[in-house]
Amino acid sequence: MATKKGEVIIYTDGSSRRNPGPGGWGSIVAYDDGGEKVVELGGGENHTTNNRMELMAAIEALAFVRNLSGVHAVDVRADSSYVINGITKWVAGWARNGWMNSKKEEVLNRDLWEALALVVADLKTSGSKISWRYTAGHSGIPGNERVDTIATMYADKEKPKLFQGRREAYEVDLDNLEVRAGSAKQKKSPEEKARQKMKAYSYVSLVEGKIVKHATWAECEKRVKGVRATKFKKAVSAEDEQSIVREWLG
Repeated sequence: MATKKGEVIIYTDGSSRRNPGPGGWGSIVAYDDGGEKVVELGGGENHTTNNRMELMAAIEALAFVRNLSGVHAVDVRADSSYVINGITKWVAGWARNGWMNSKKEEVLNRDLWEALALVVADLKTSGSKISWRYTAGHSGIPGNERVDTIATMYADKEKPKLFQGRREAYEVDLDNLEVRAGSAKQKKSPEEKARQKMKAYSYVSLVEGKIVKHATWAECEKRVKGVRATKFKKAVSAEDEQSIVREWLG
């Protein structure tokens, strides 16, 4: 689908290790500025949290749009309910209440919430409109998978090569919002729901044809996060673990 003049598509994601720990954020901005263009943005910090990185991704992407000329219809696609609910439901009340939440506690990440509220206000003052769309993470949506990769690489202190150029040369399908079969957004059977509540025996991952068994979810997540075409699953017993391996090996 072509991006019309004034239309902007944004994908955002954030990541951190150990939360708090090393973190990164990634954004994609697709826009028409006398031609359809895409720019990838990203960065990292040595000591941060996942929520702060999610906020940074949104702030930097919207700041980029603010610097473009004209009035825009901005479609922000984020996998963080924290960011979406915060900016659309909570931030105005926090500001009125002196940045205290409903529990009479200081709002965490106030500095970034103020920065996000400011850039949103600037865009609205210029006549731009912003819509916030929840986009499930780790669900096979190409735009989300790409910003996840960018954020994760920065969290791991790697420096990804960020794209900047014509949209026709960009390999990521930004219009594809189809959730991958078997992802968290698919409707689960009663058996699968019951399985999710069971204690994990192990976690199994498949990356580039190699199966690895993990004692914890954190180990499994570190291996698969940001990597395309992976499989991972919780095993609830030794027999279940063997069954998963046999299934994947065909």
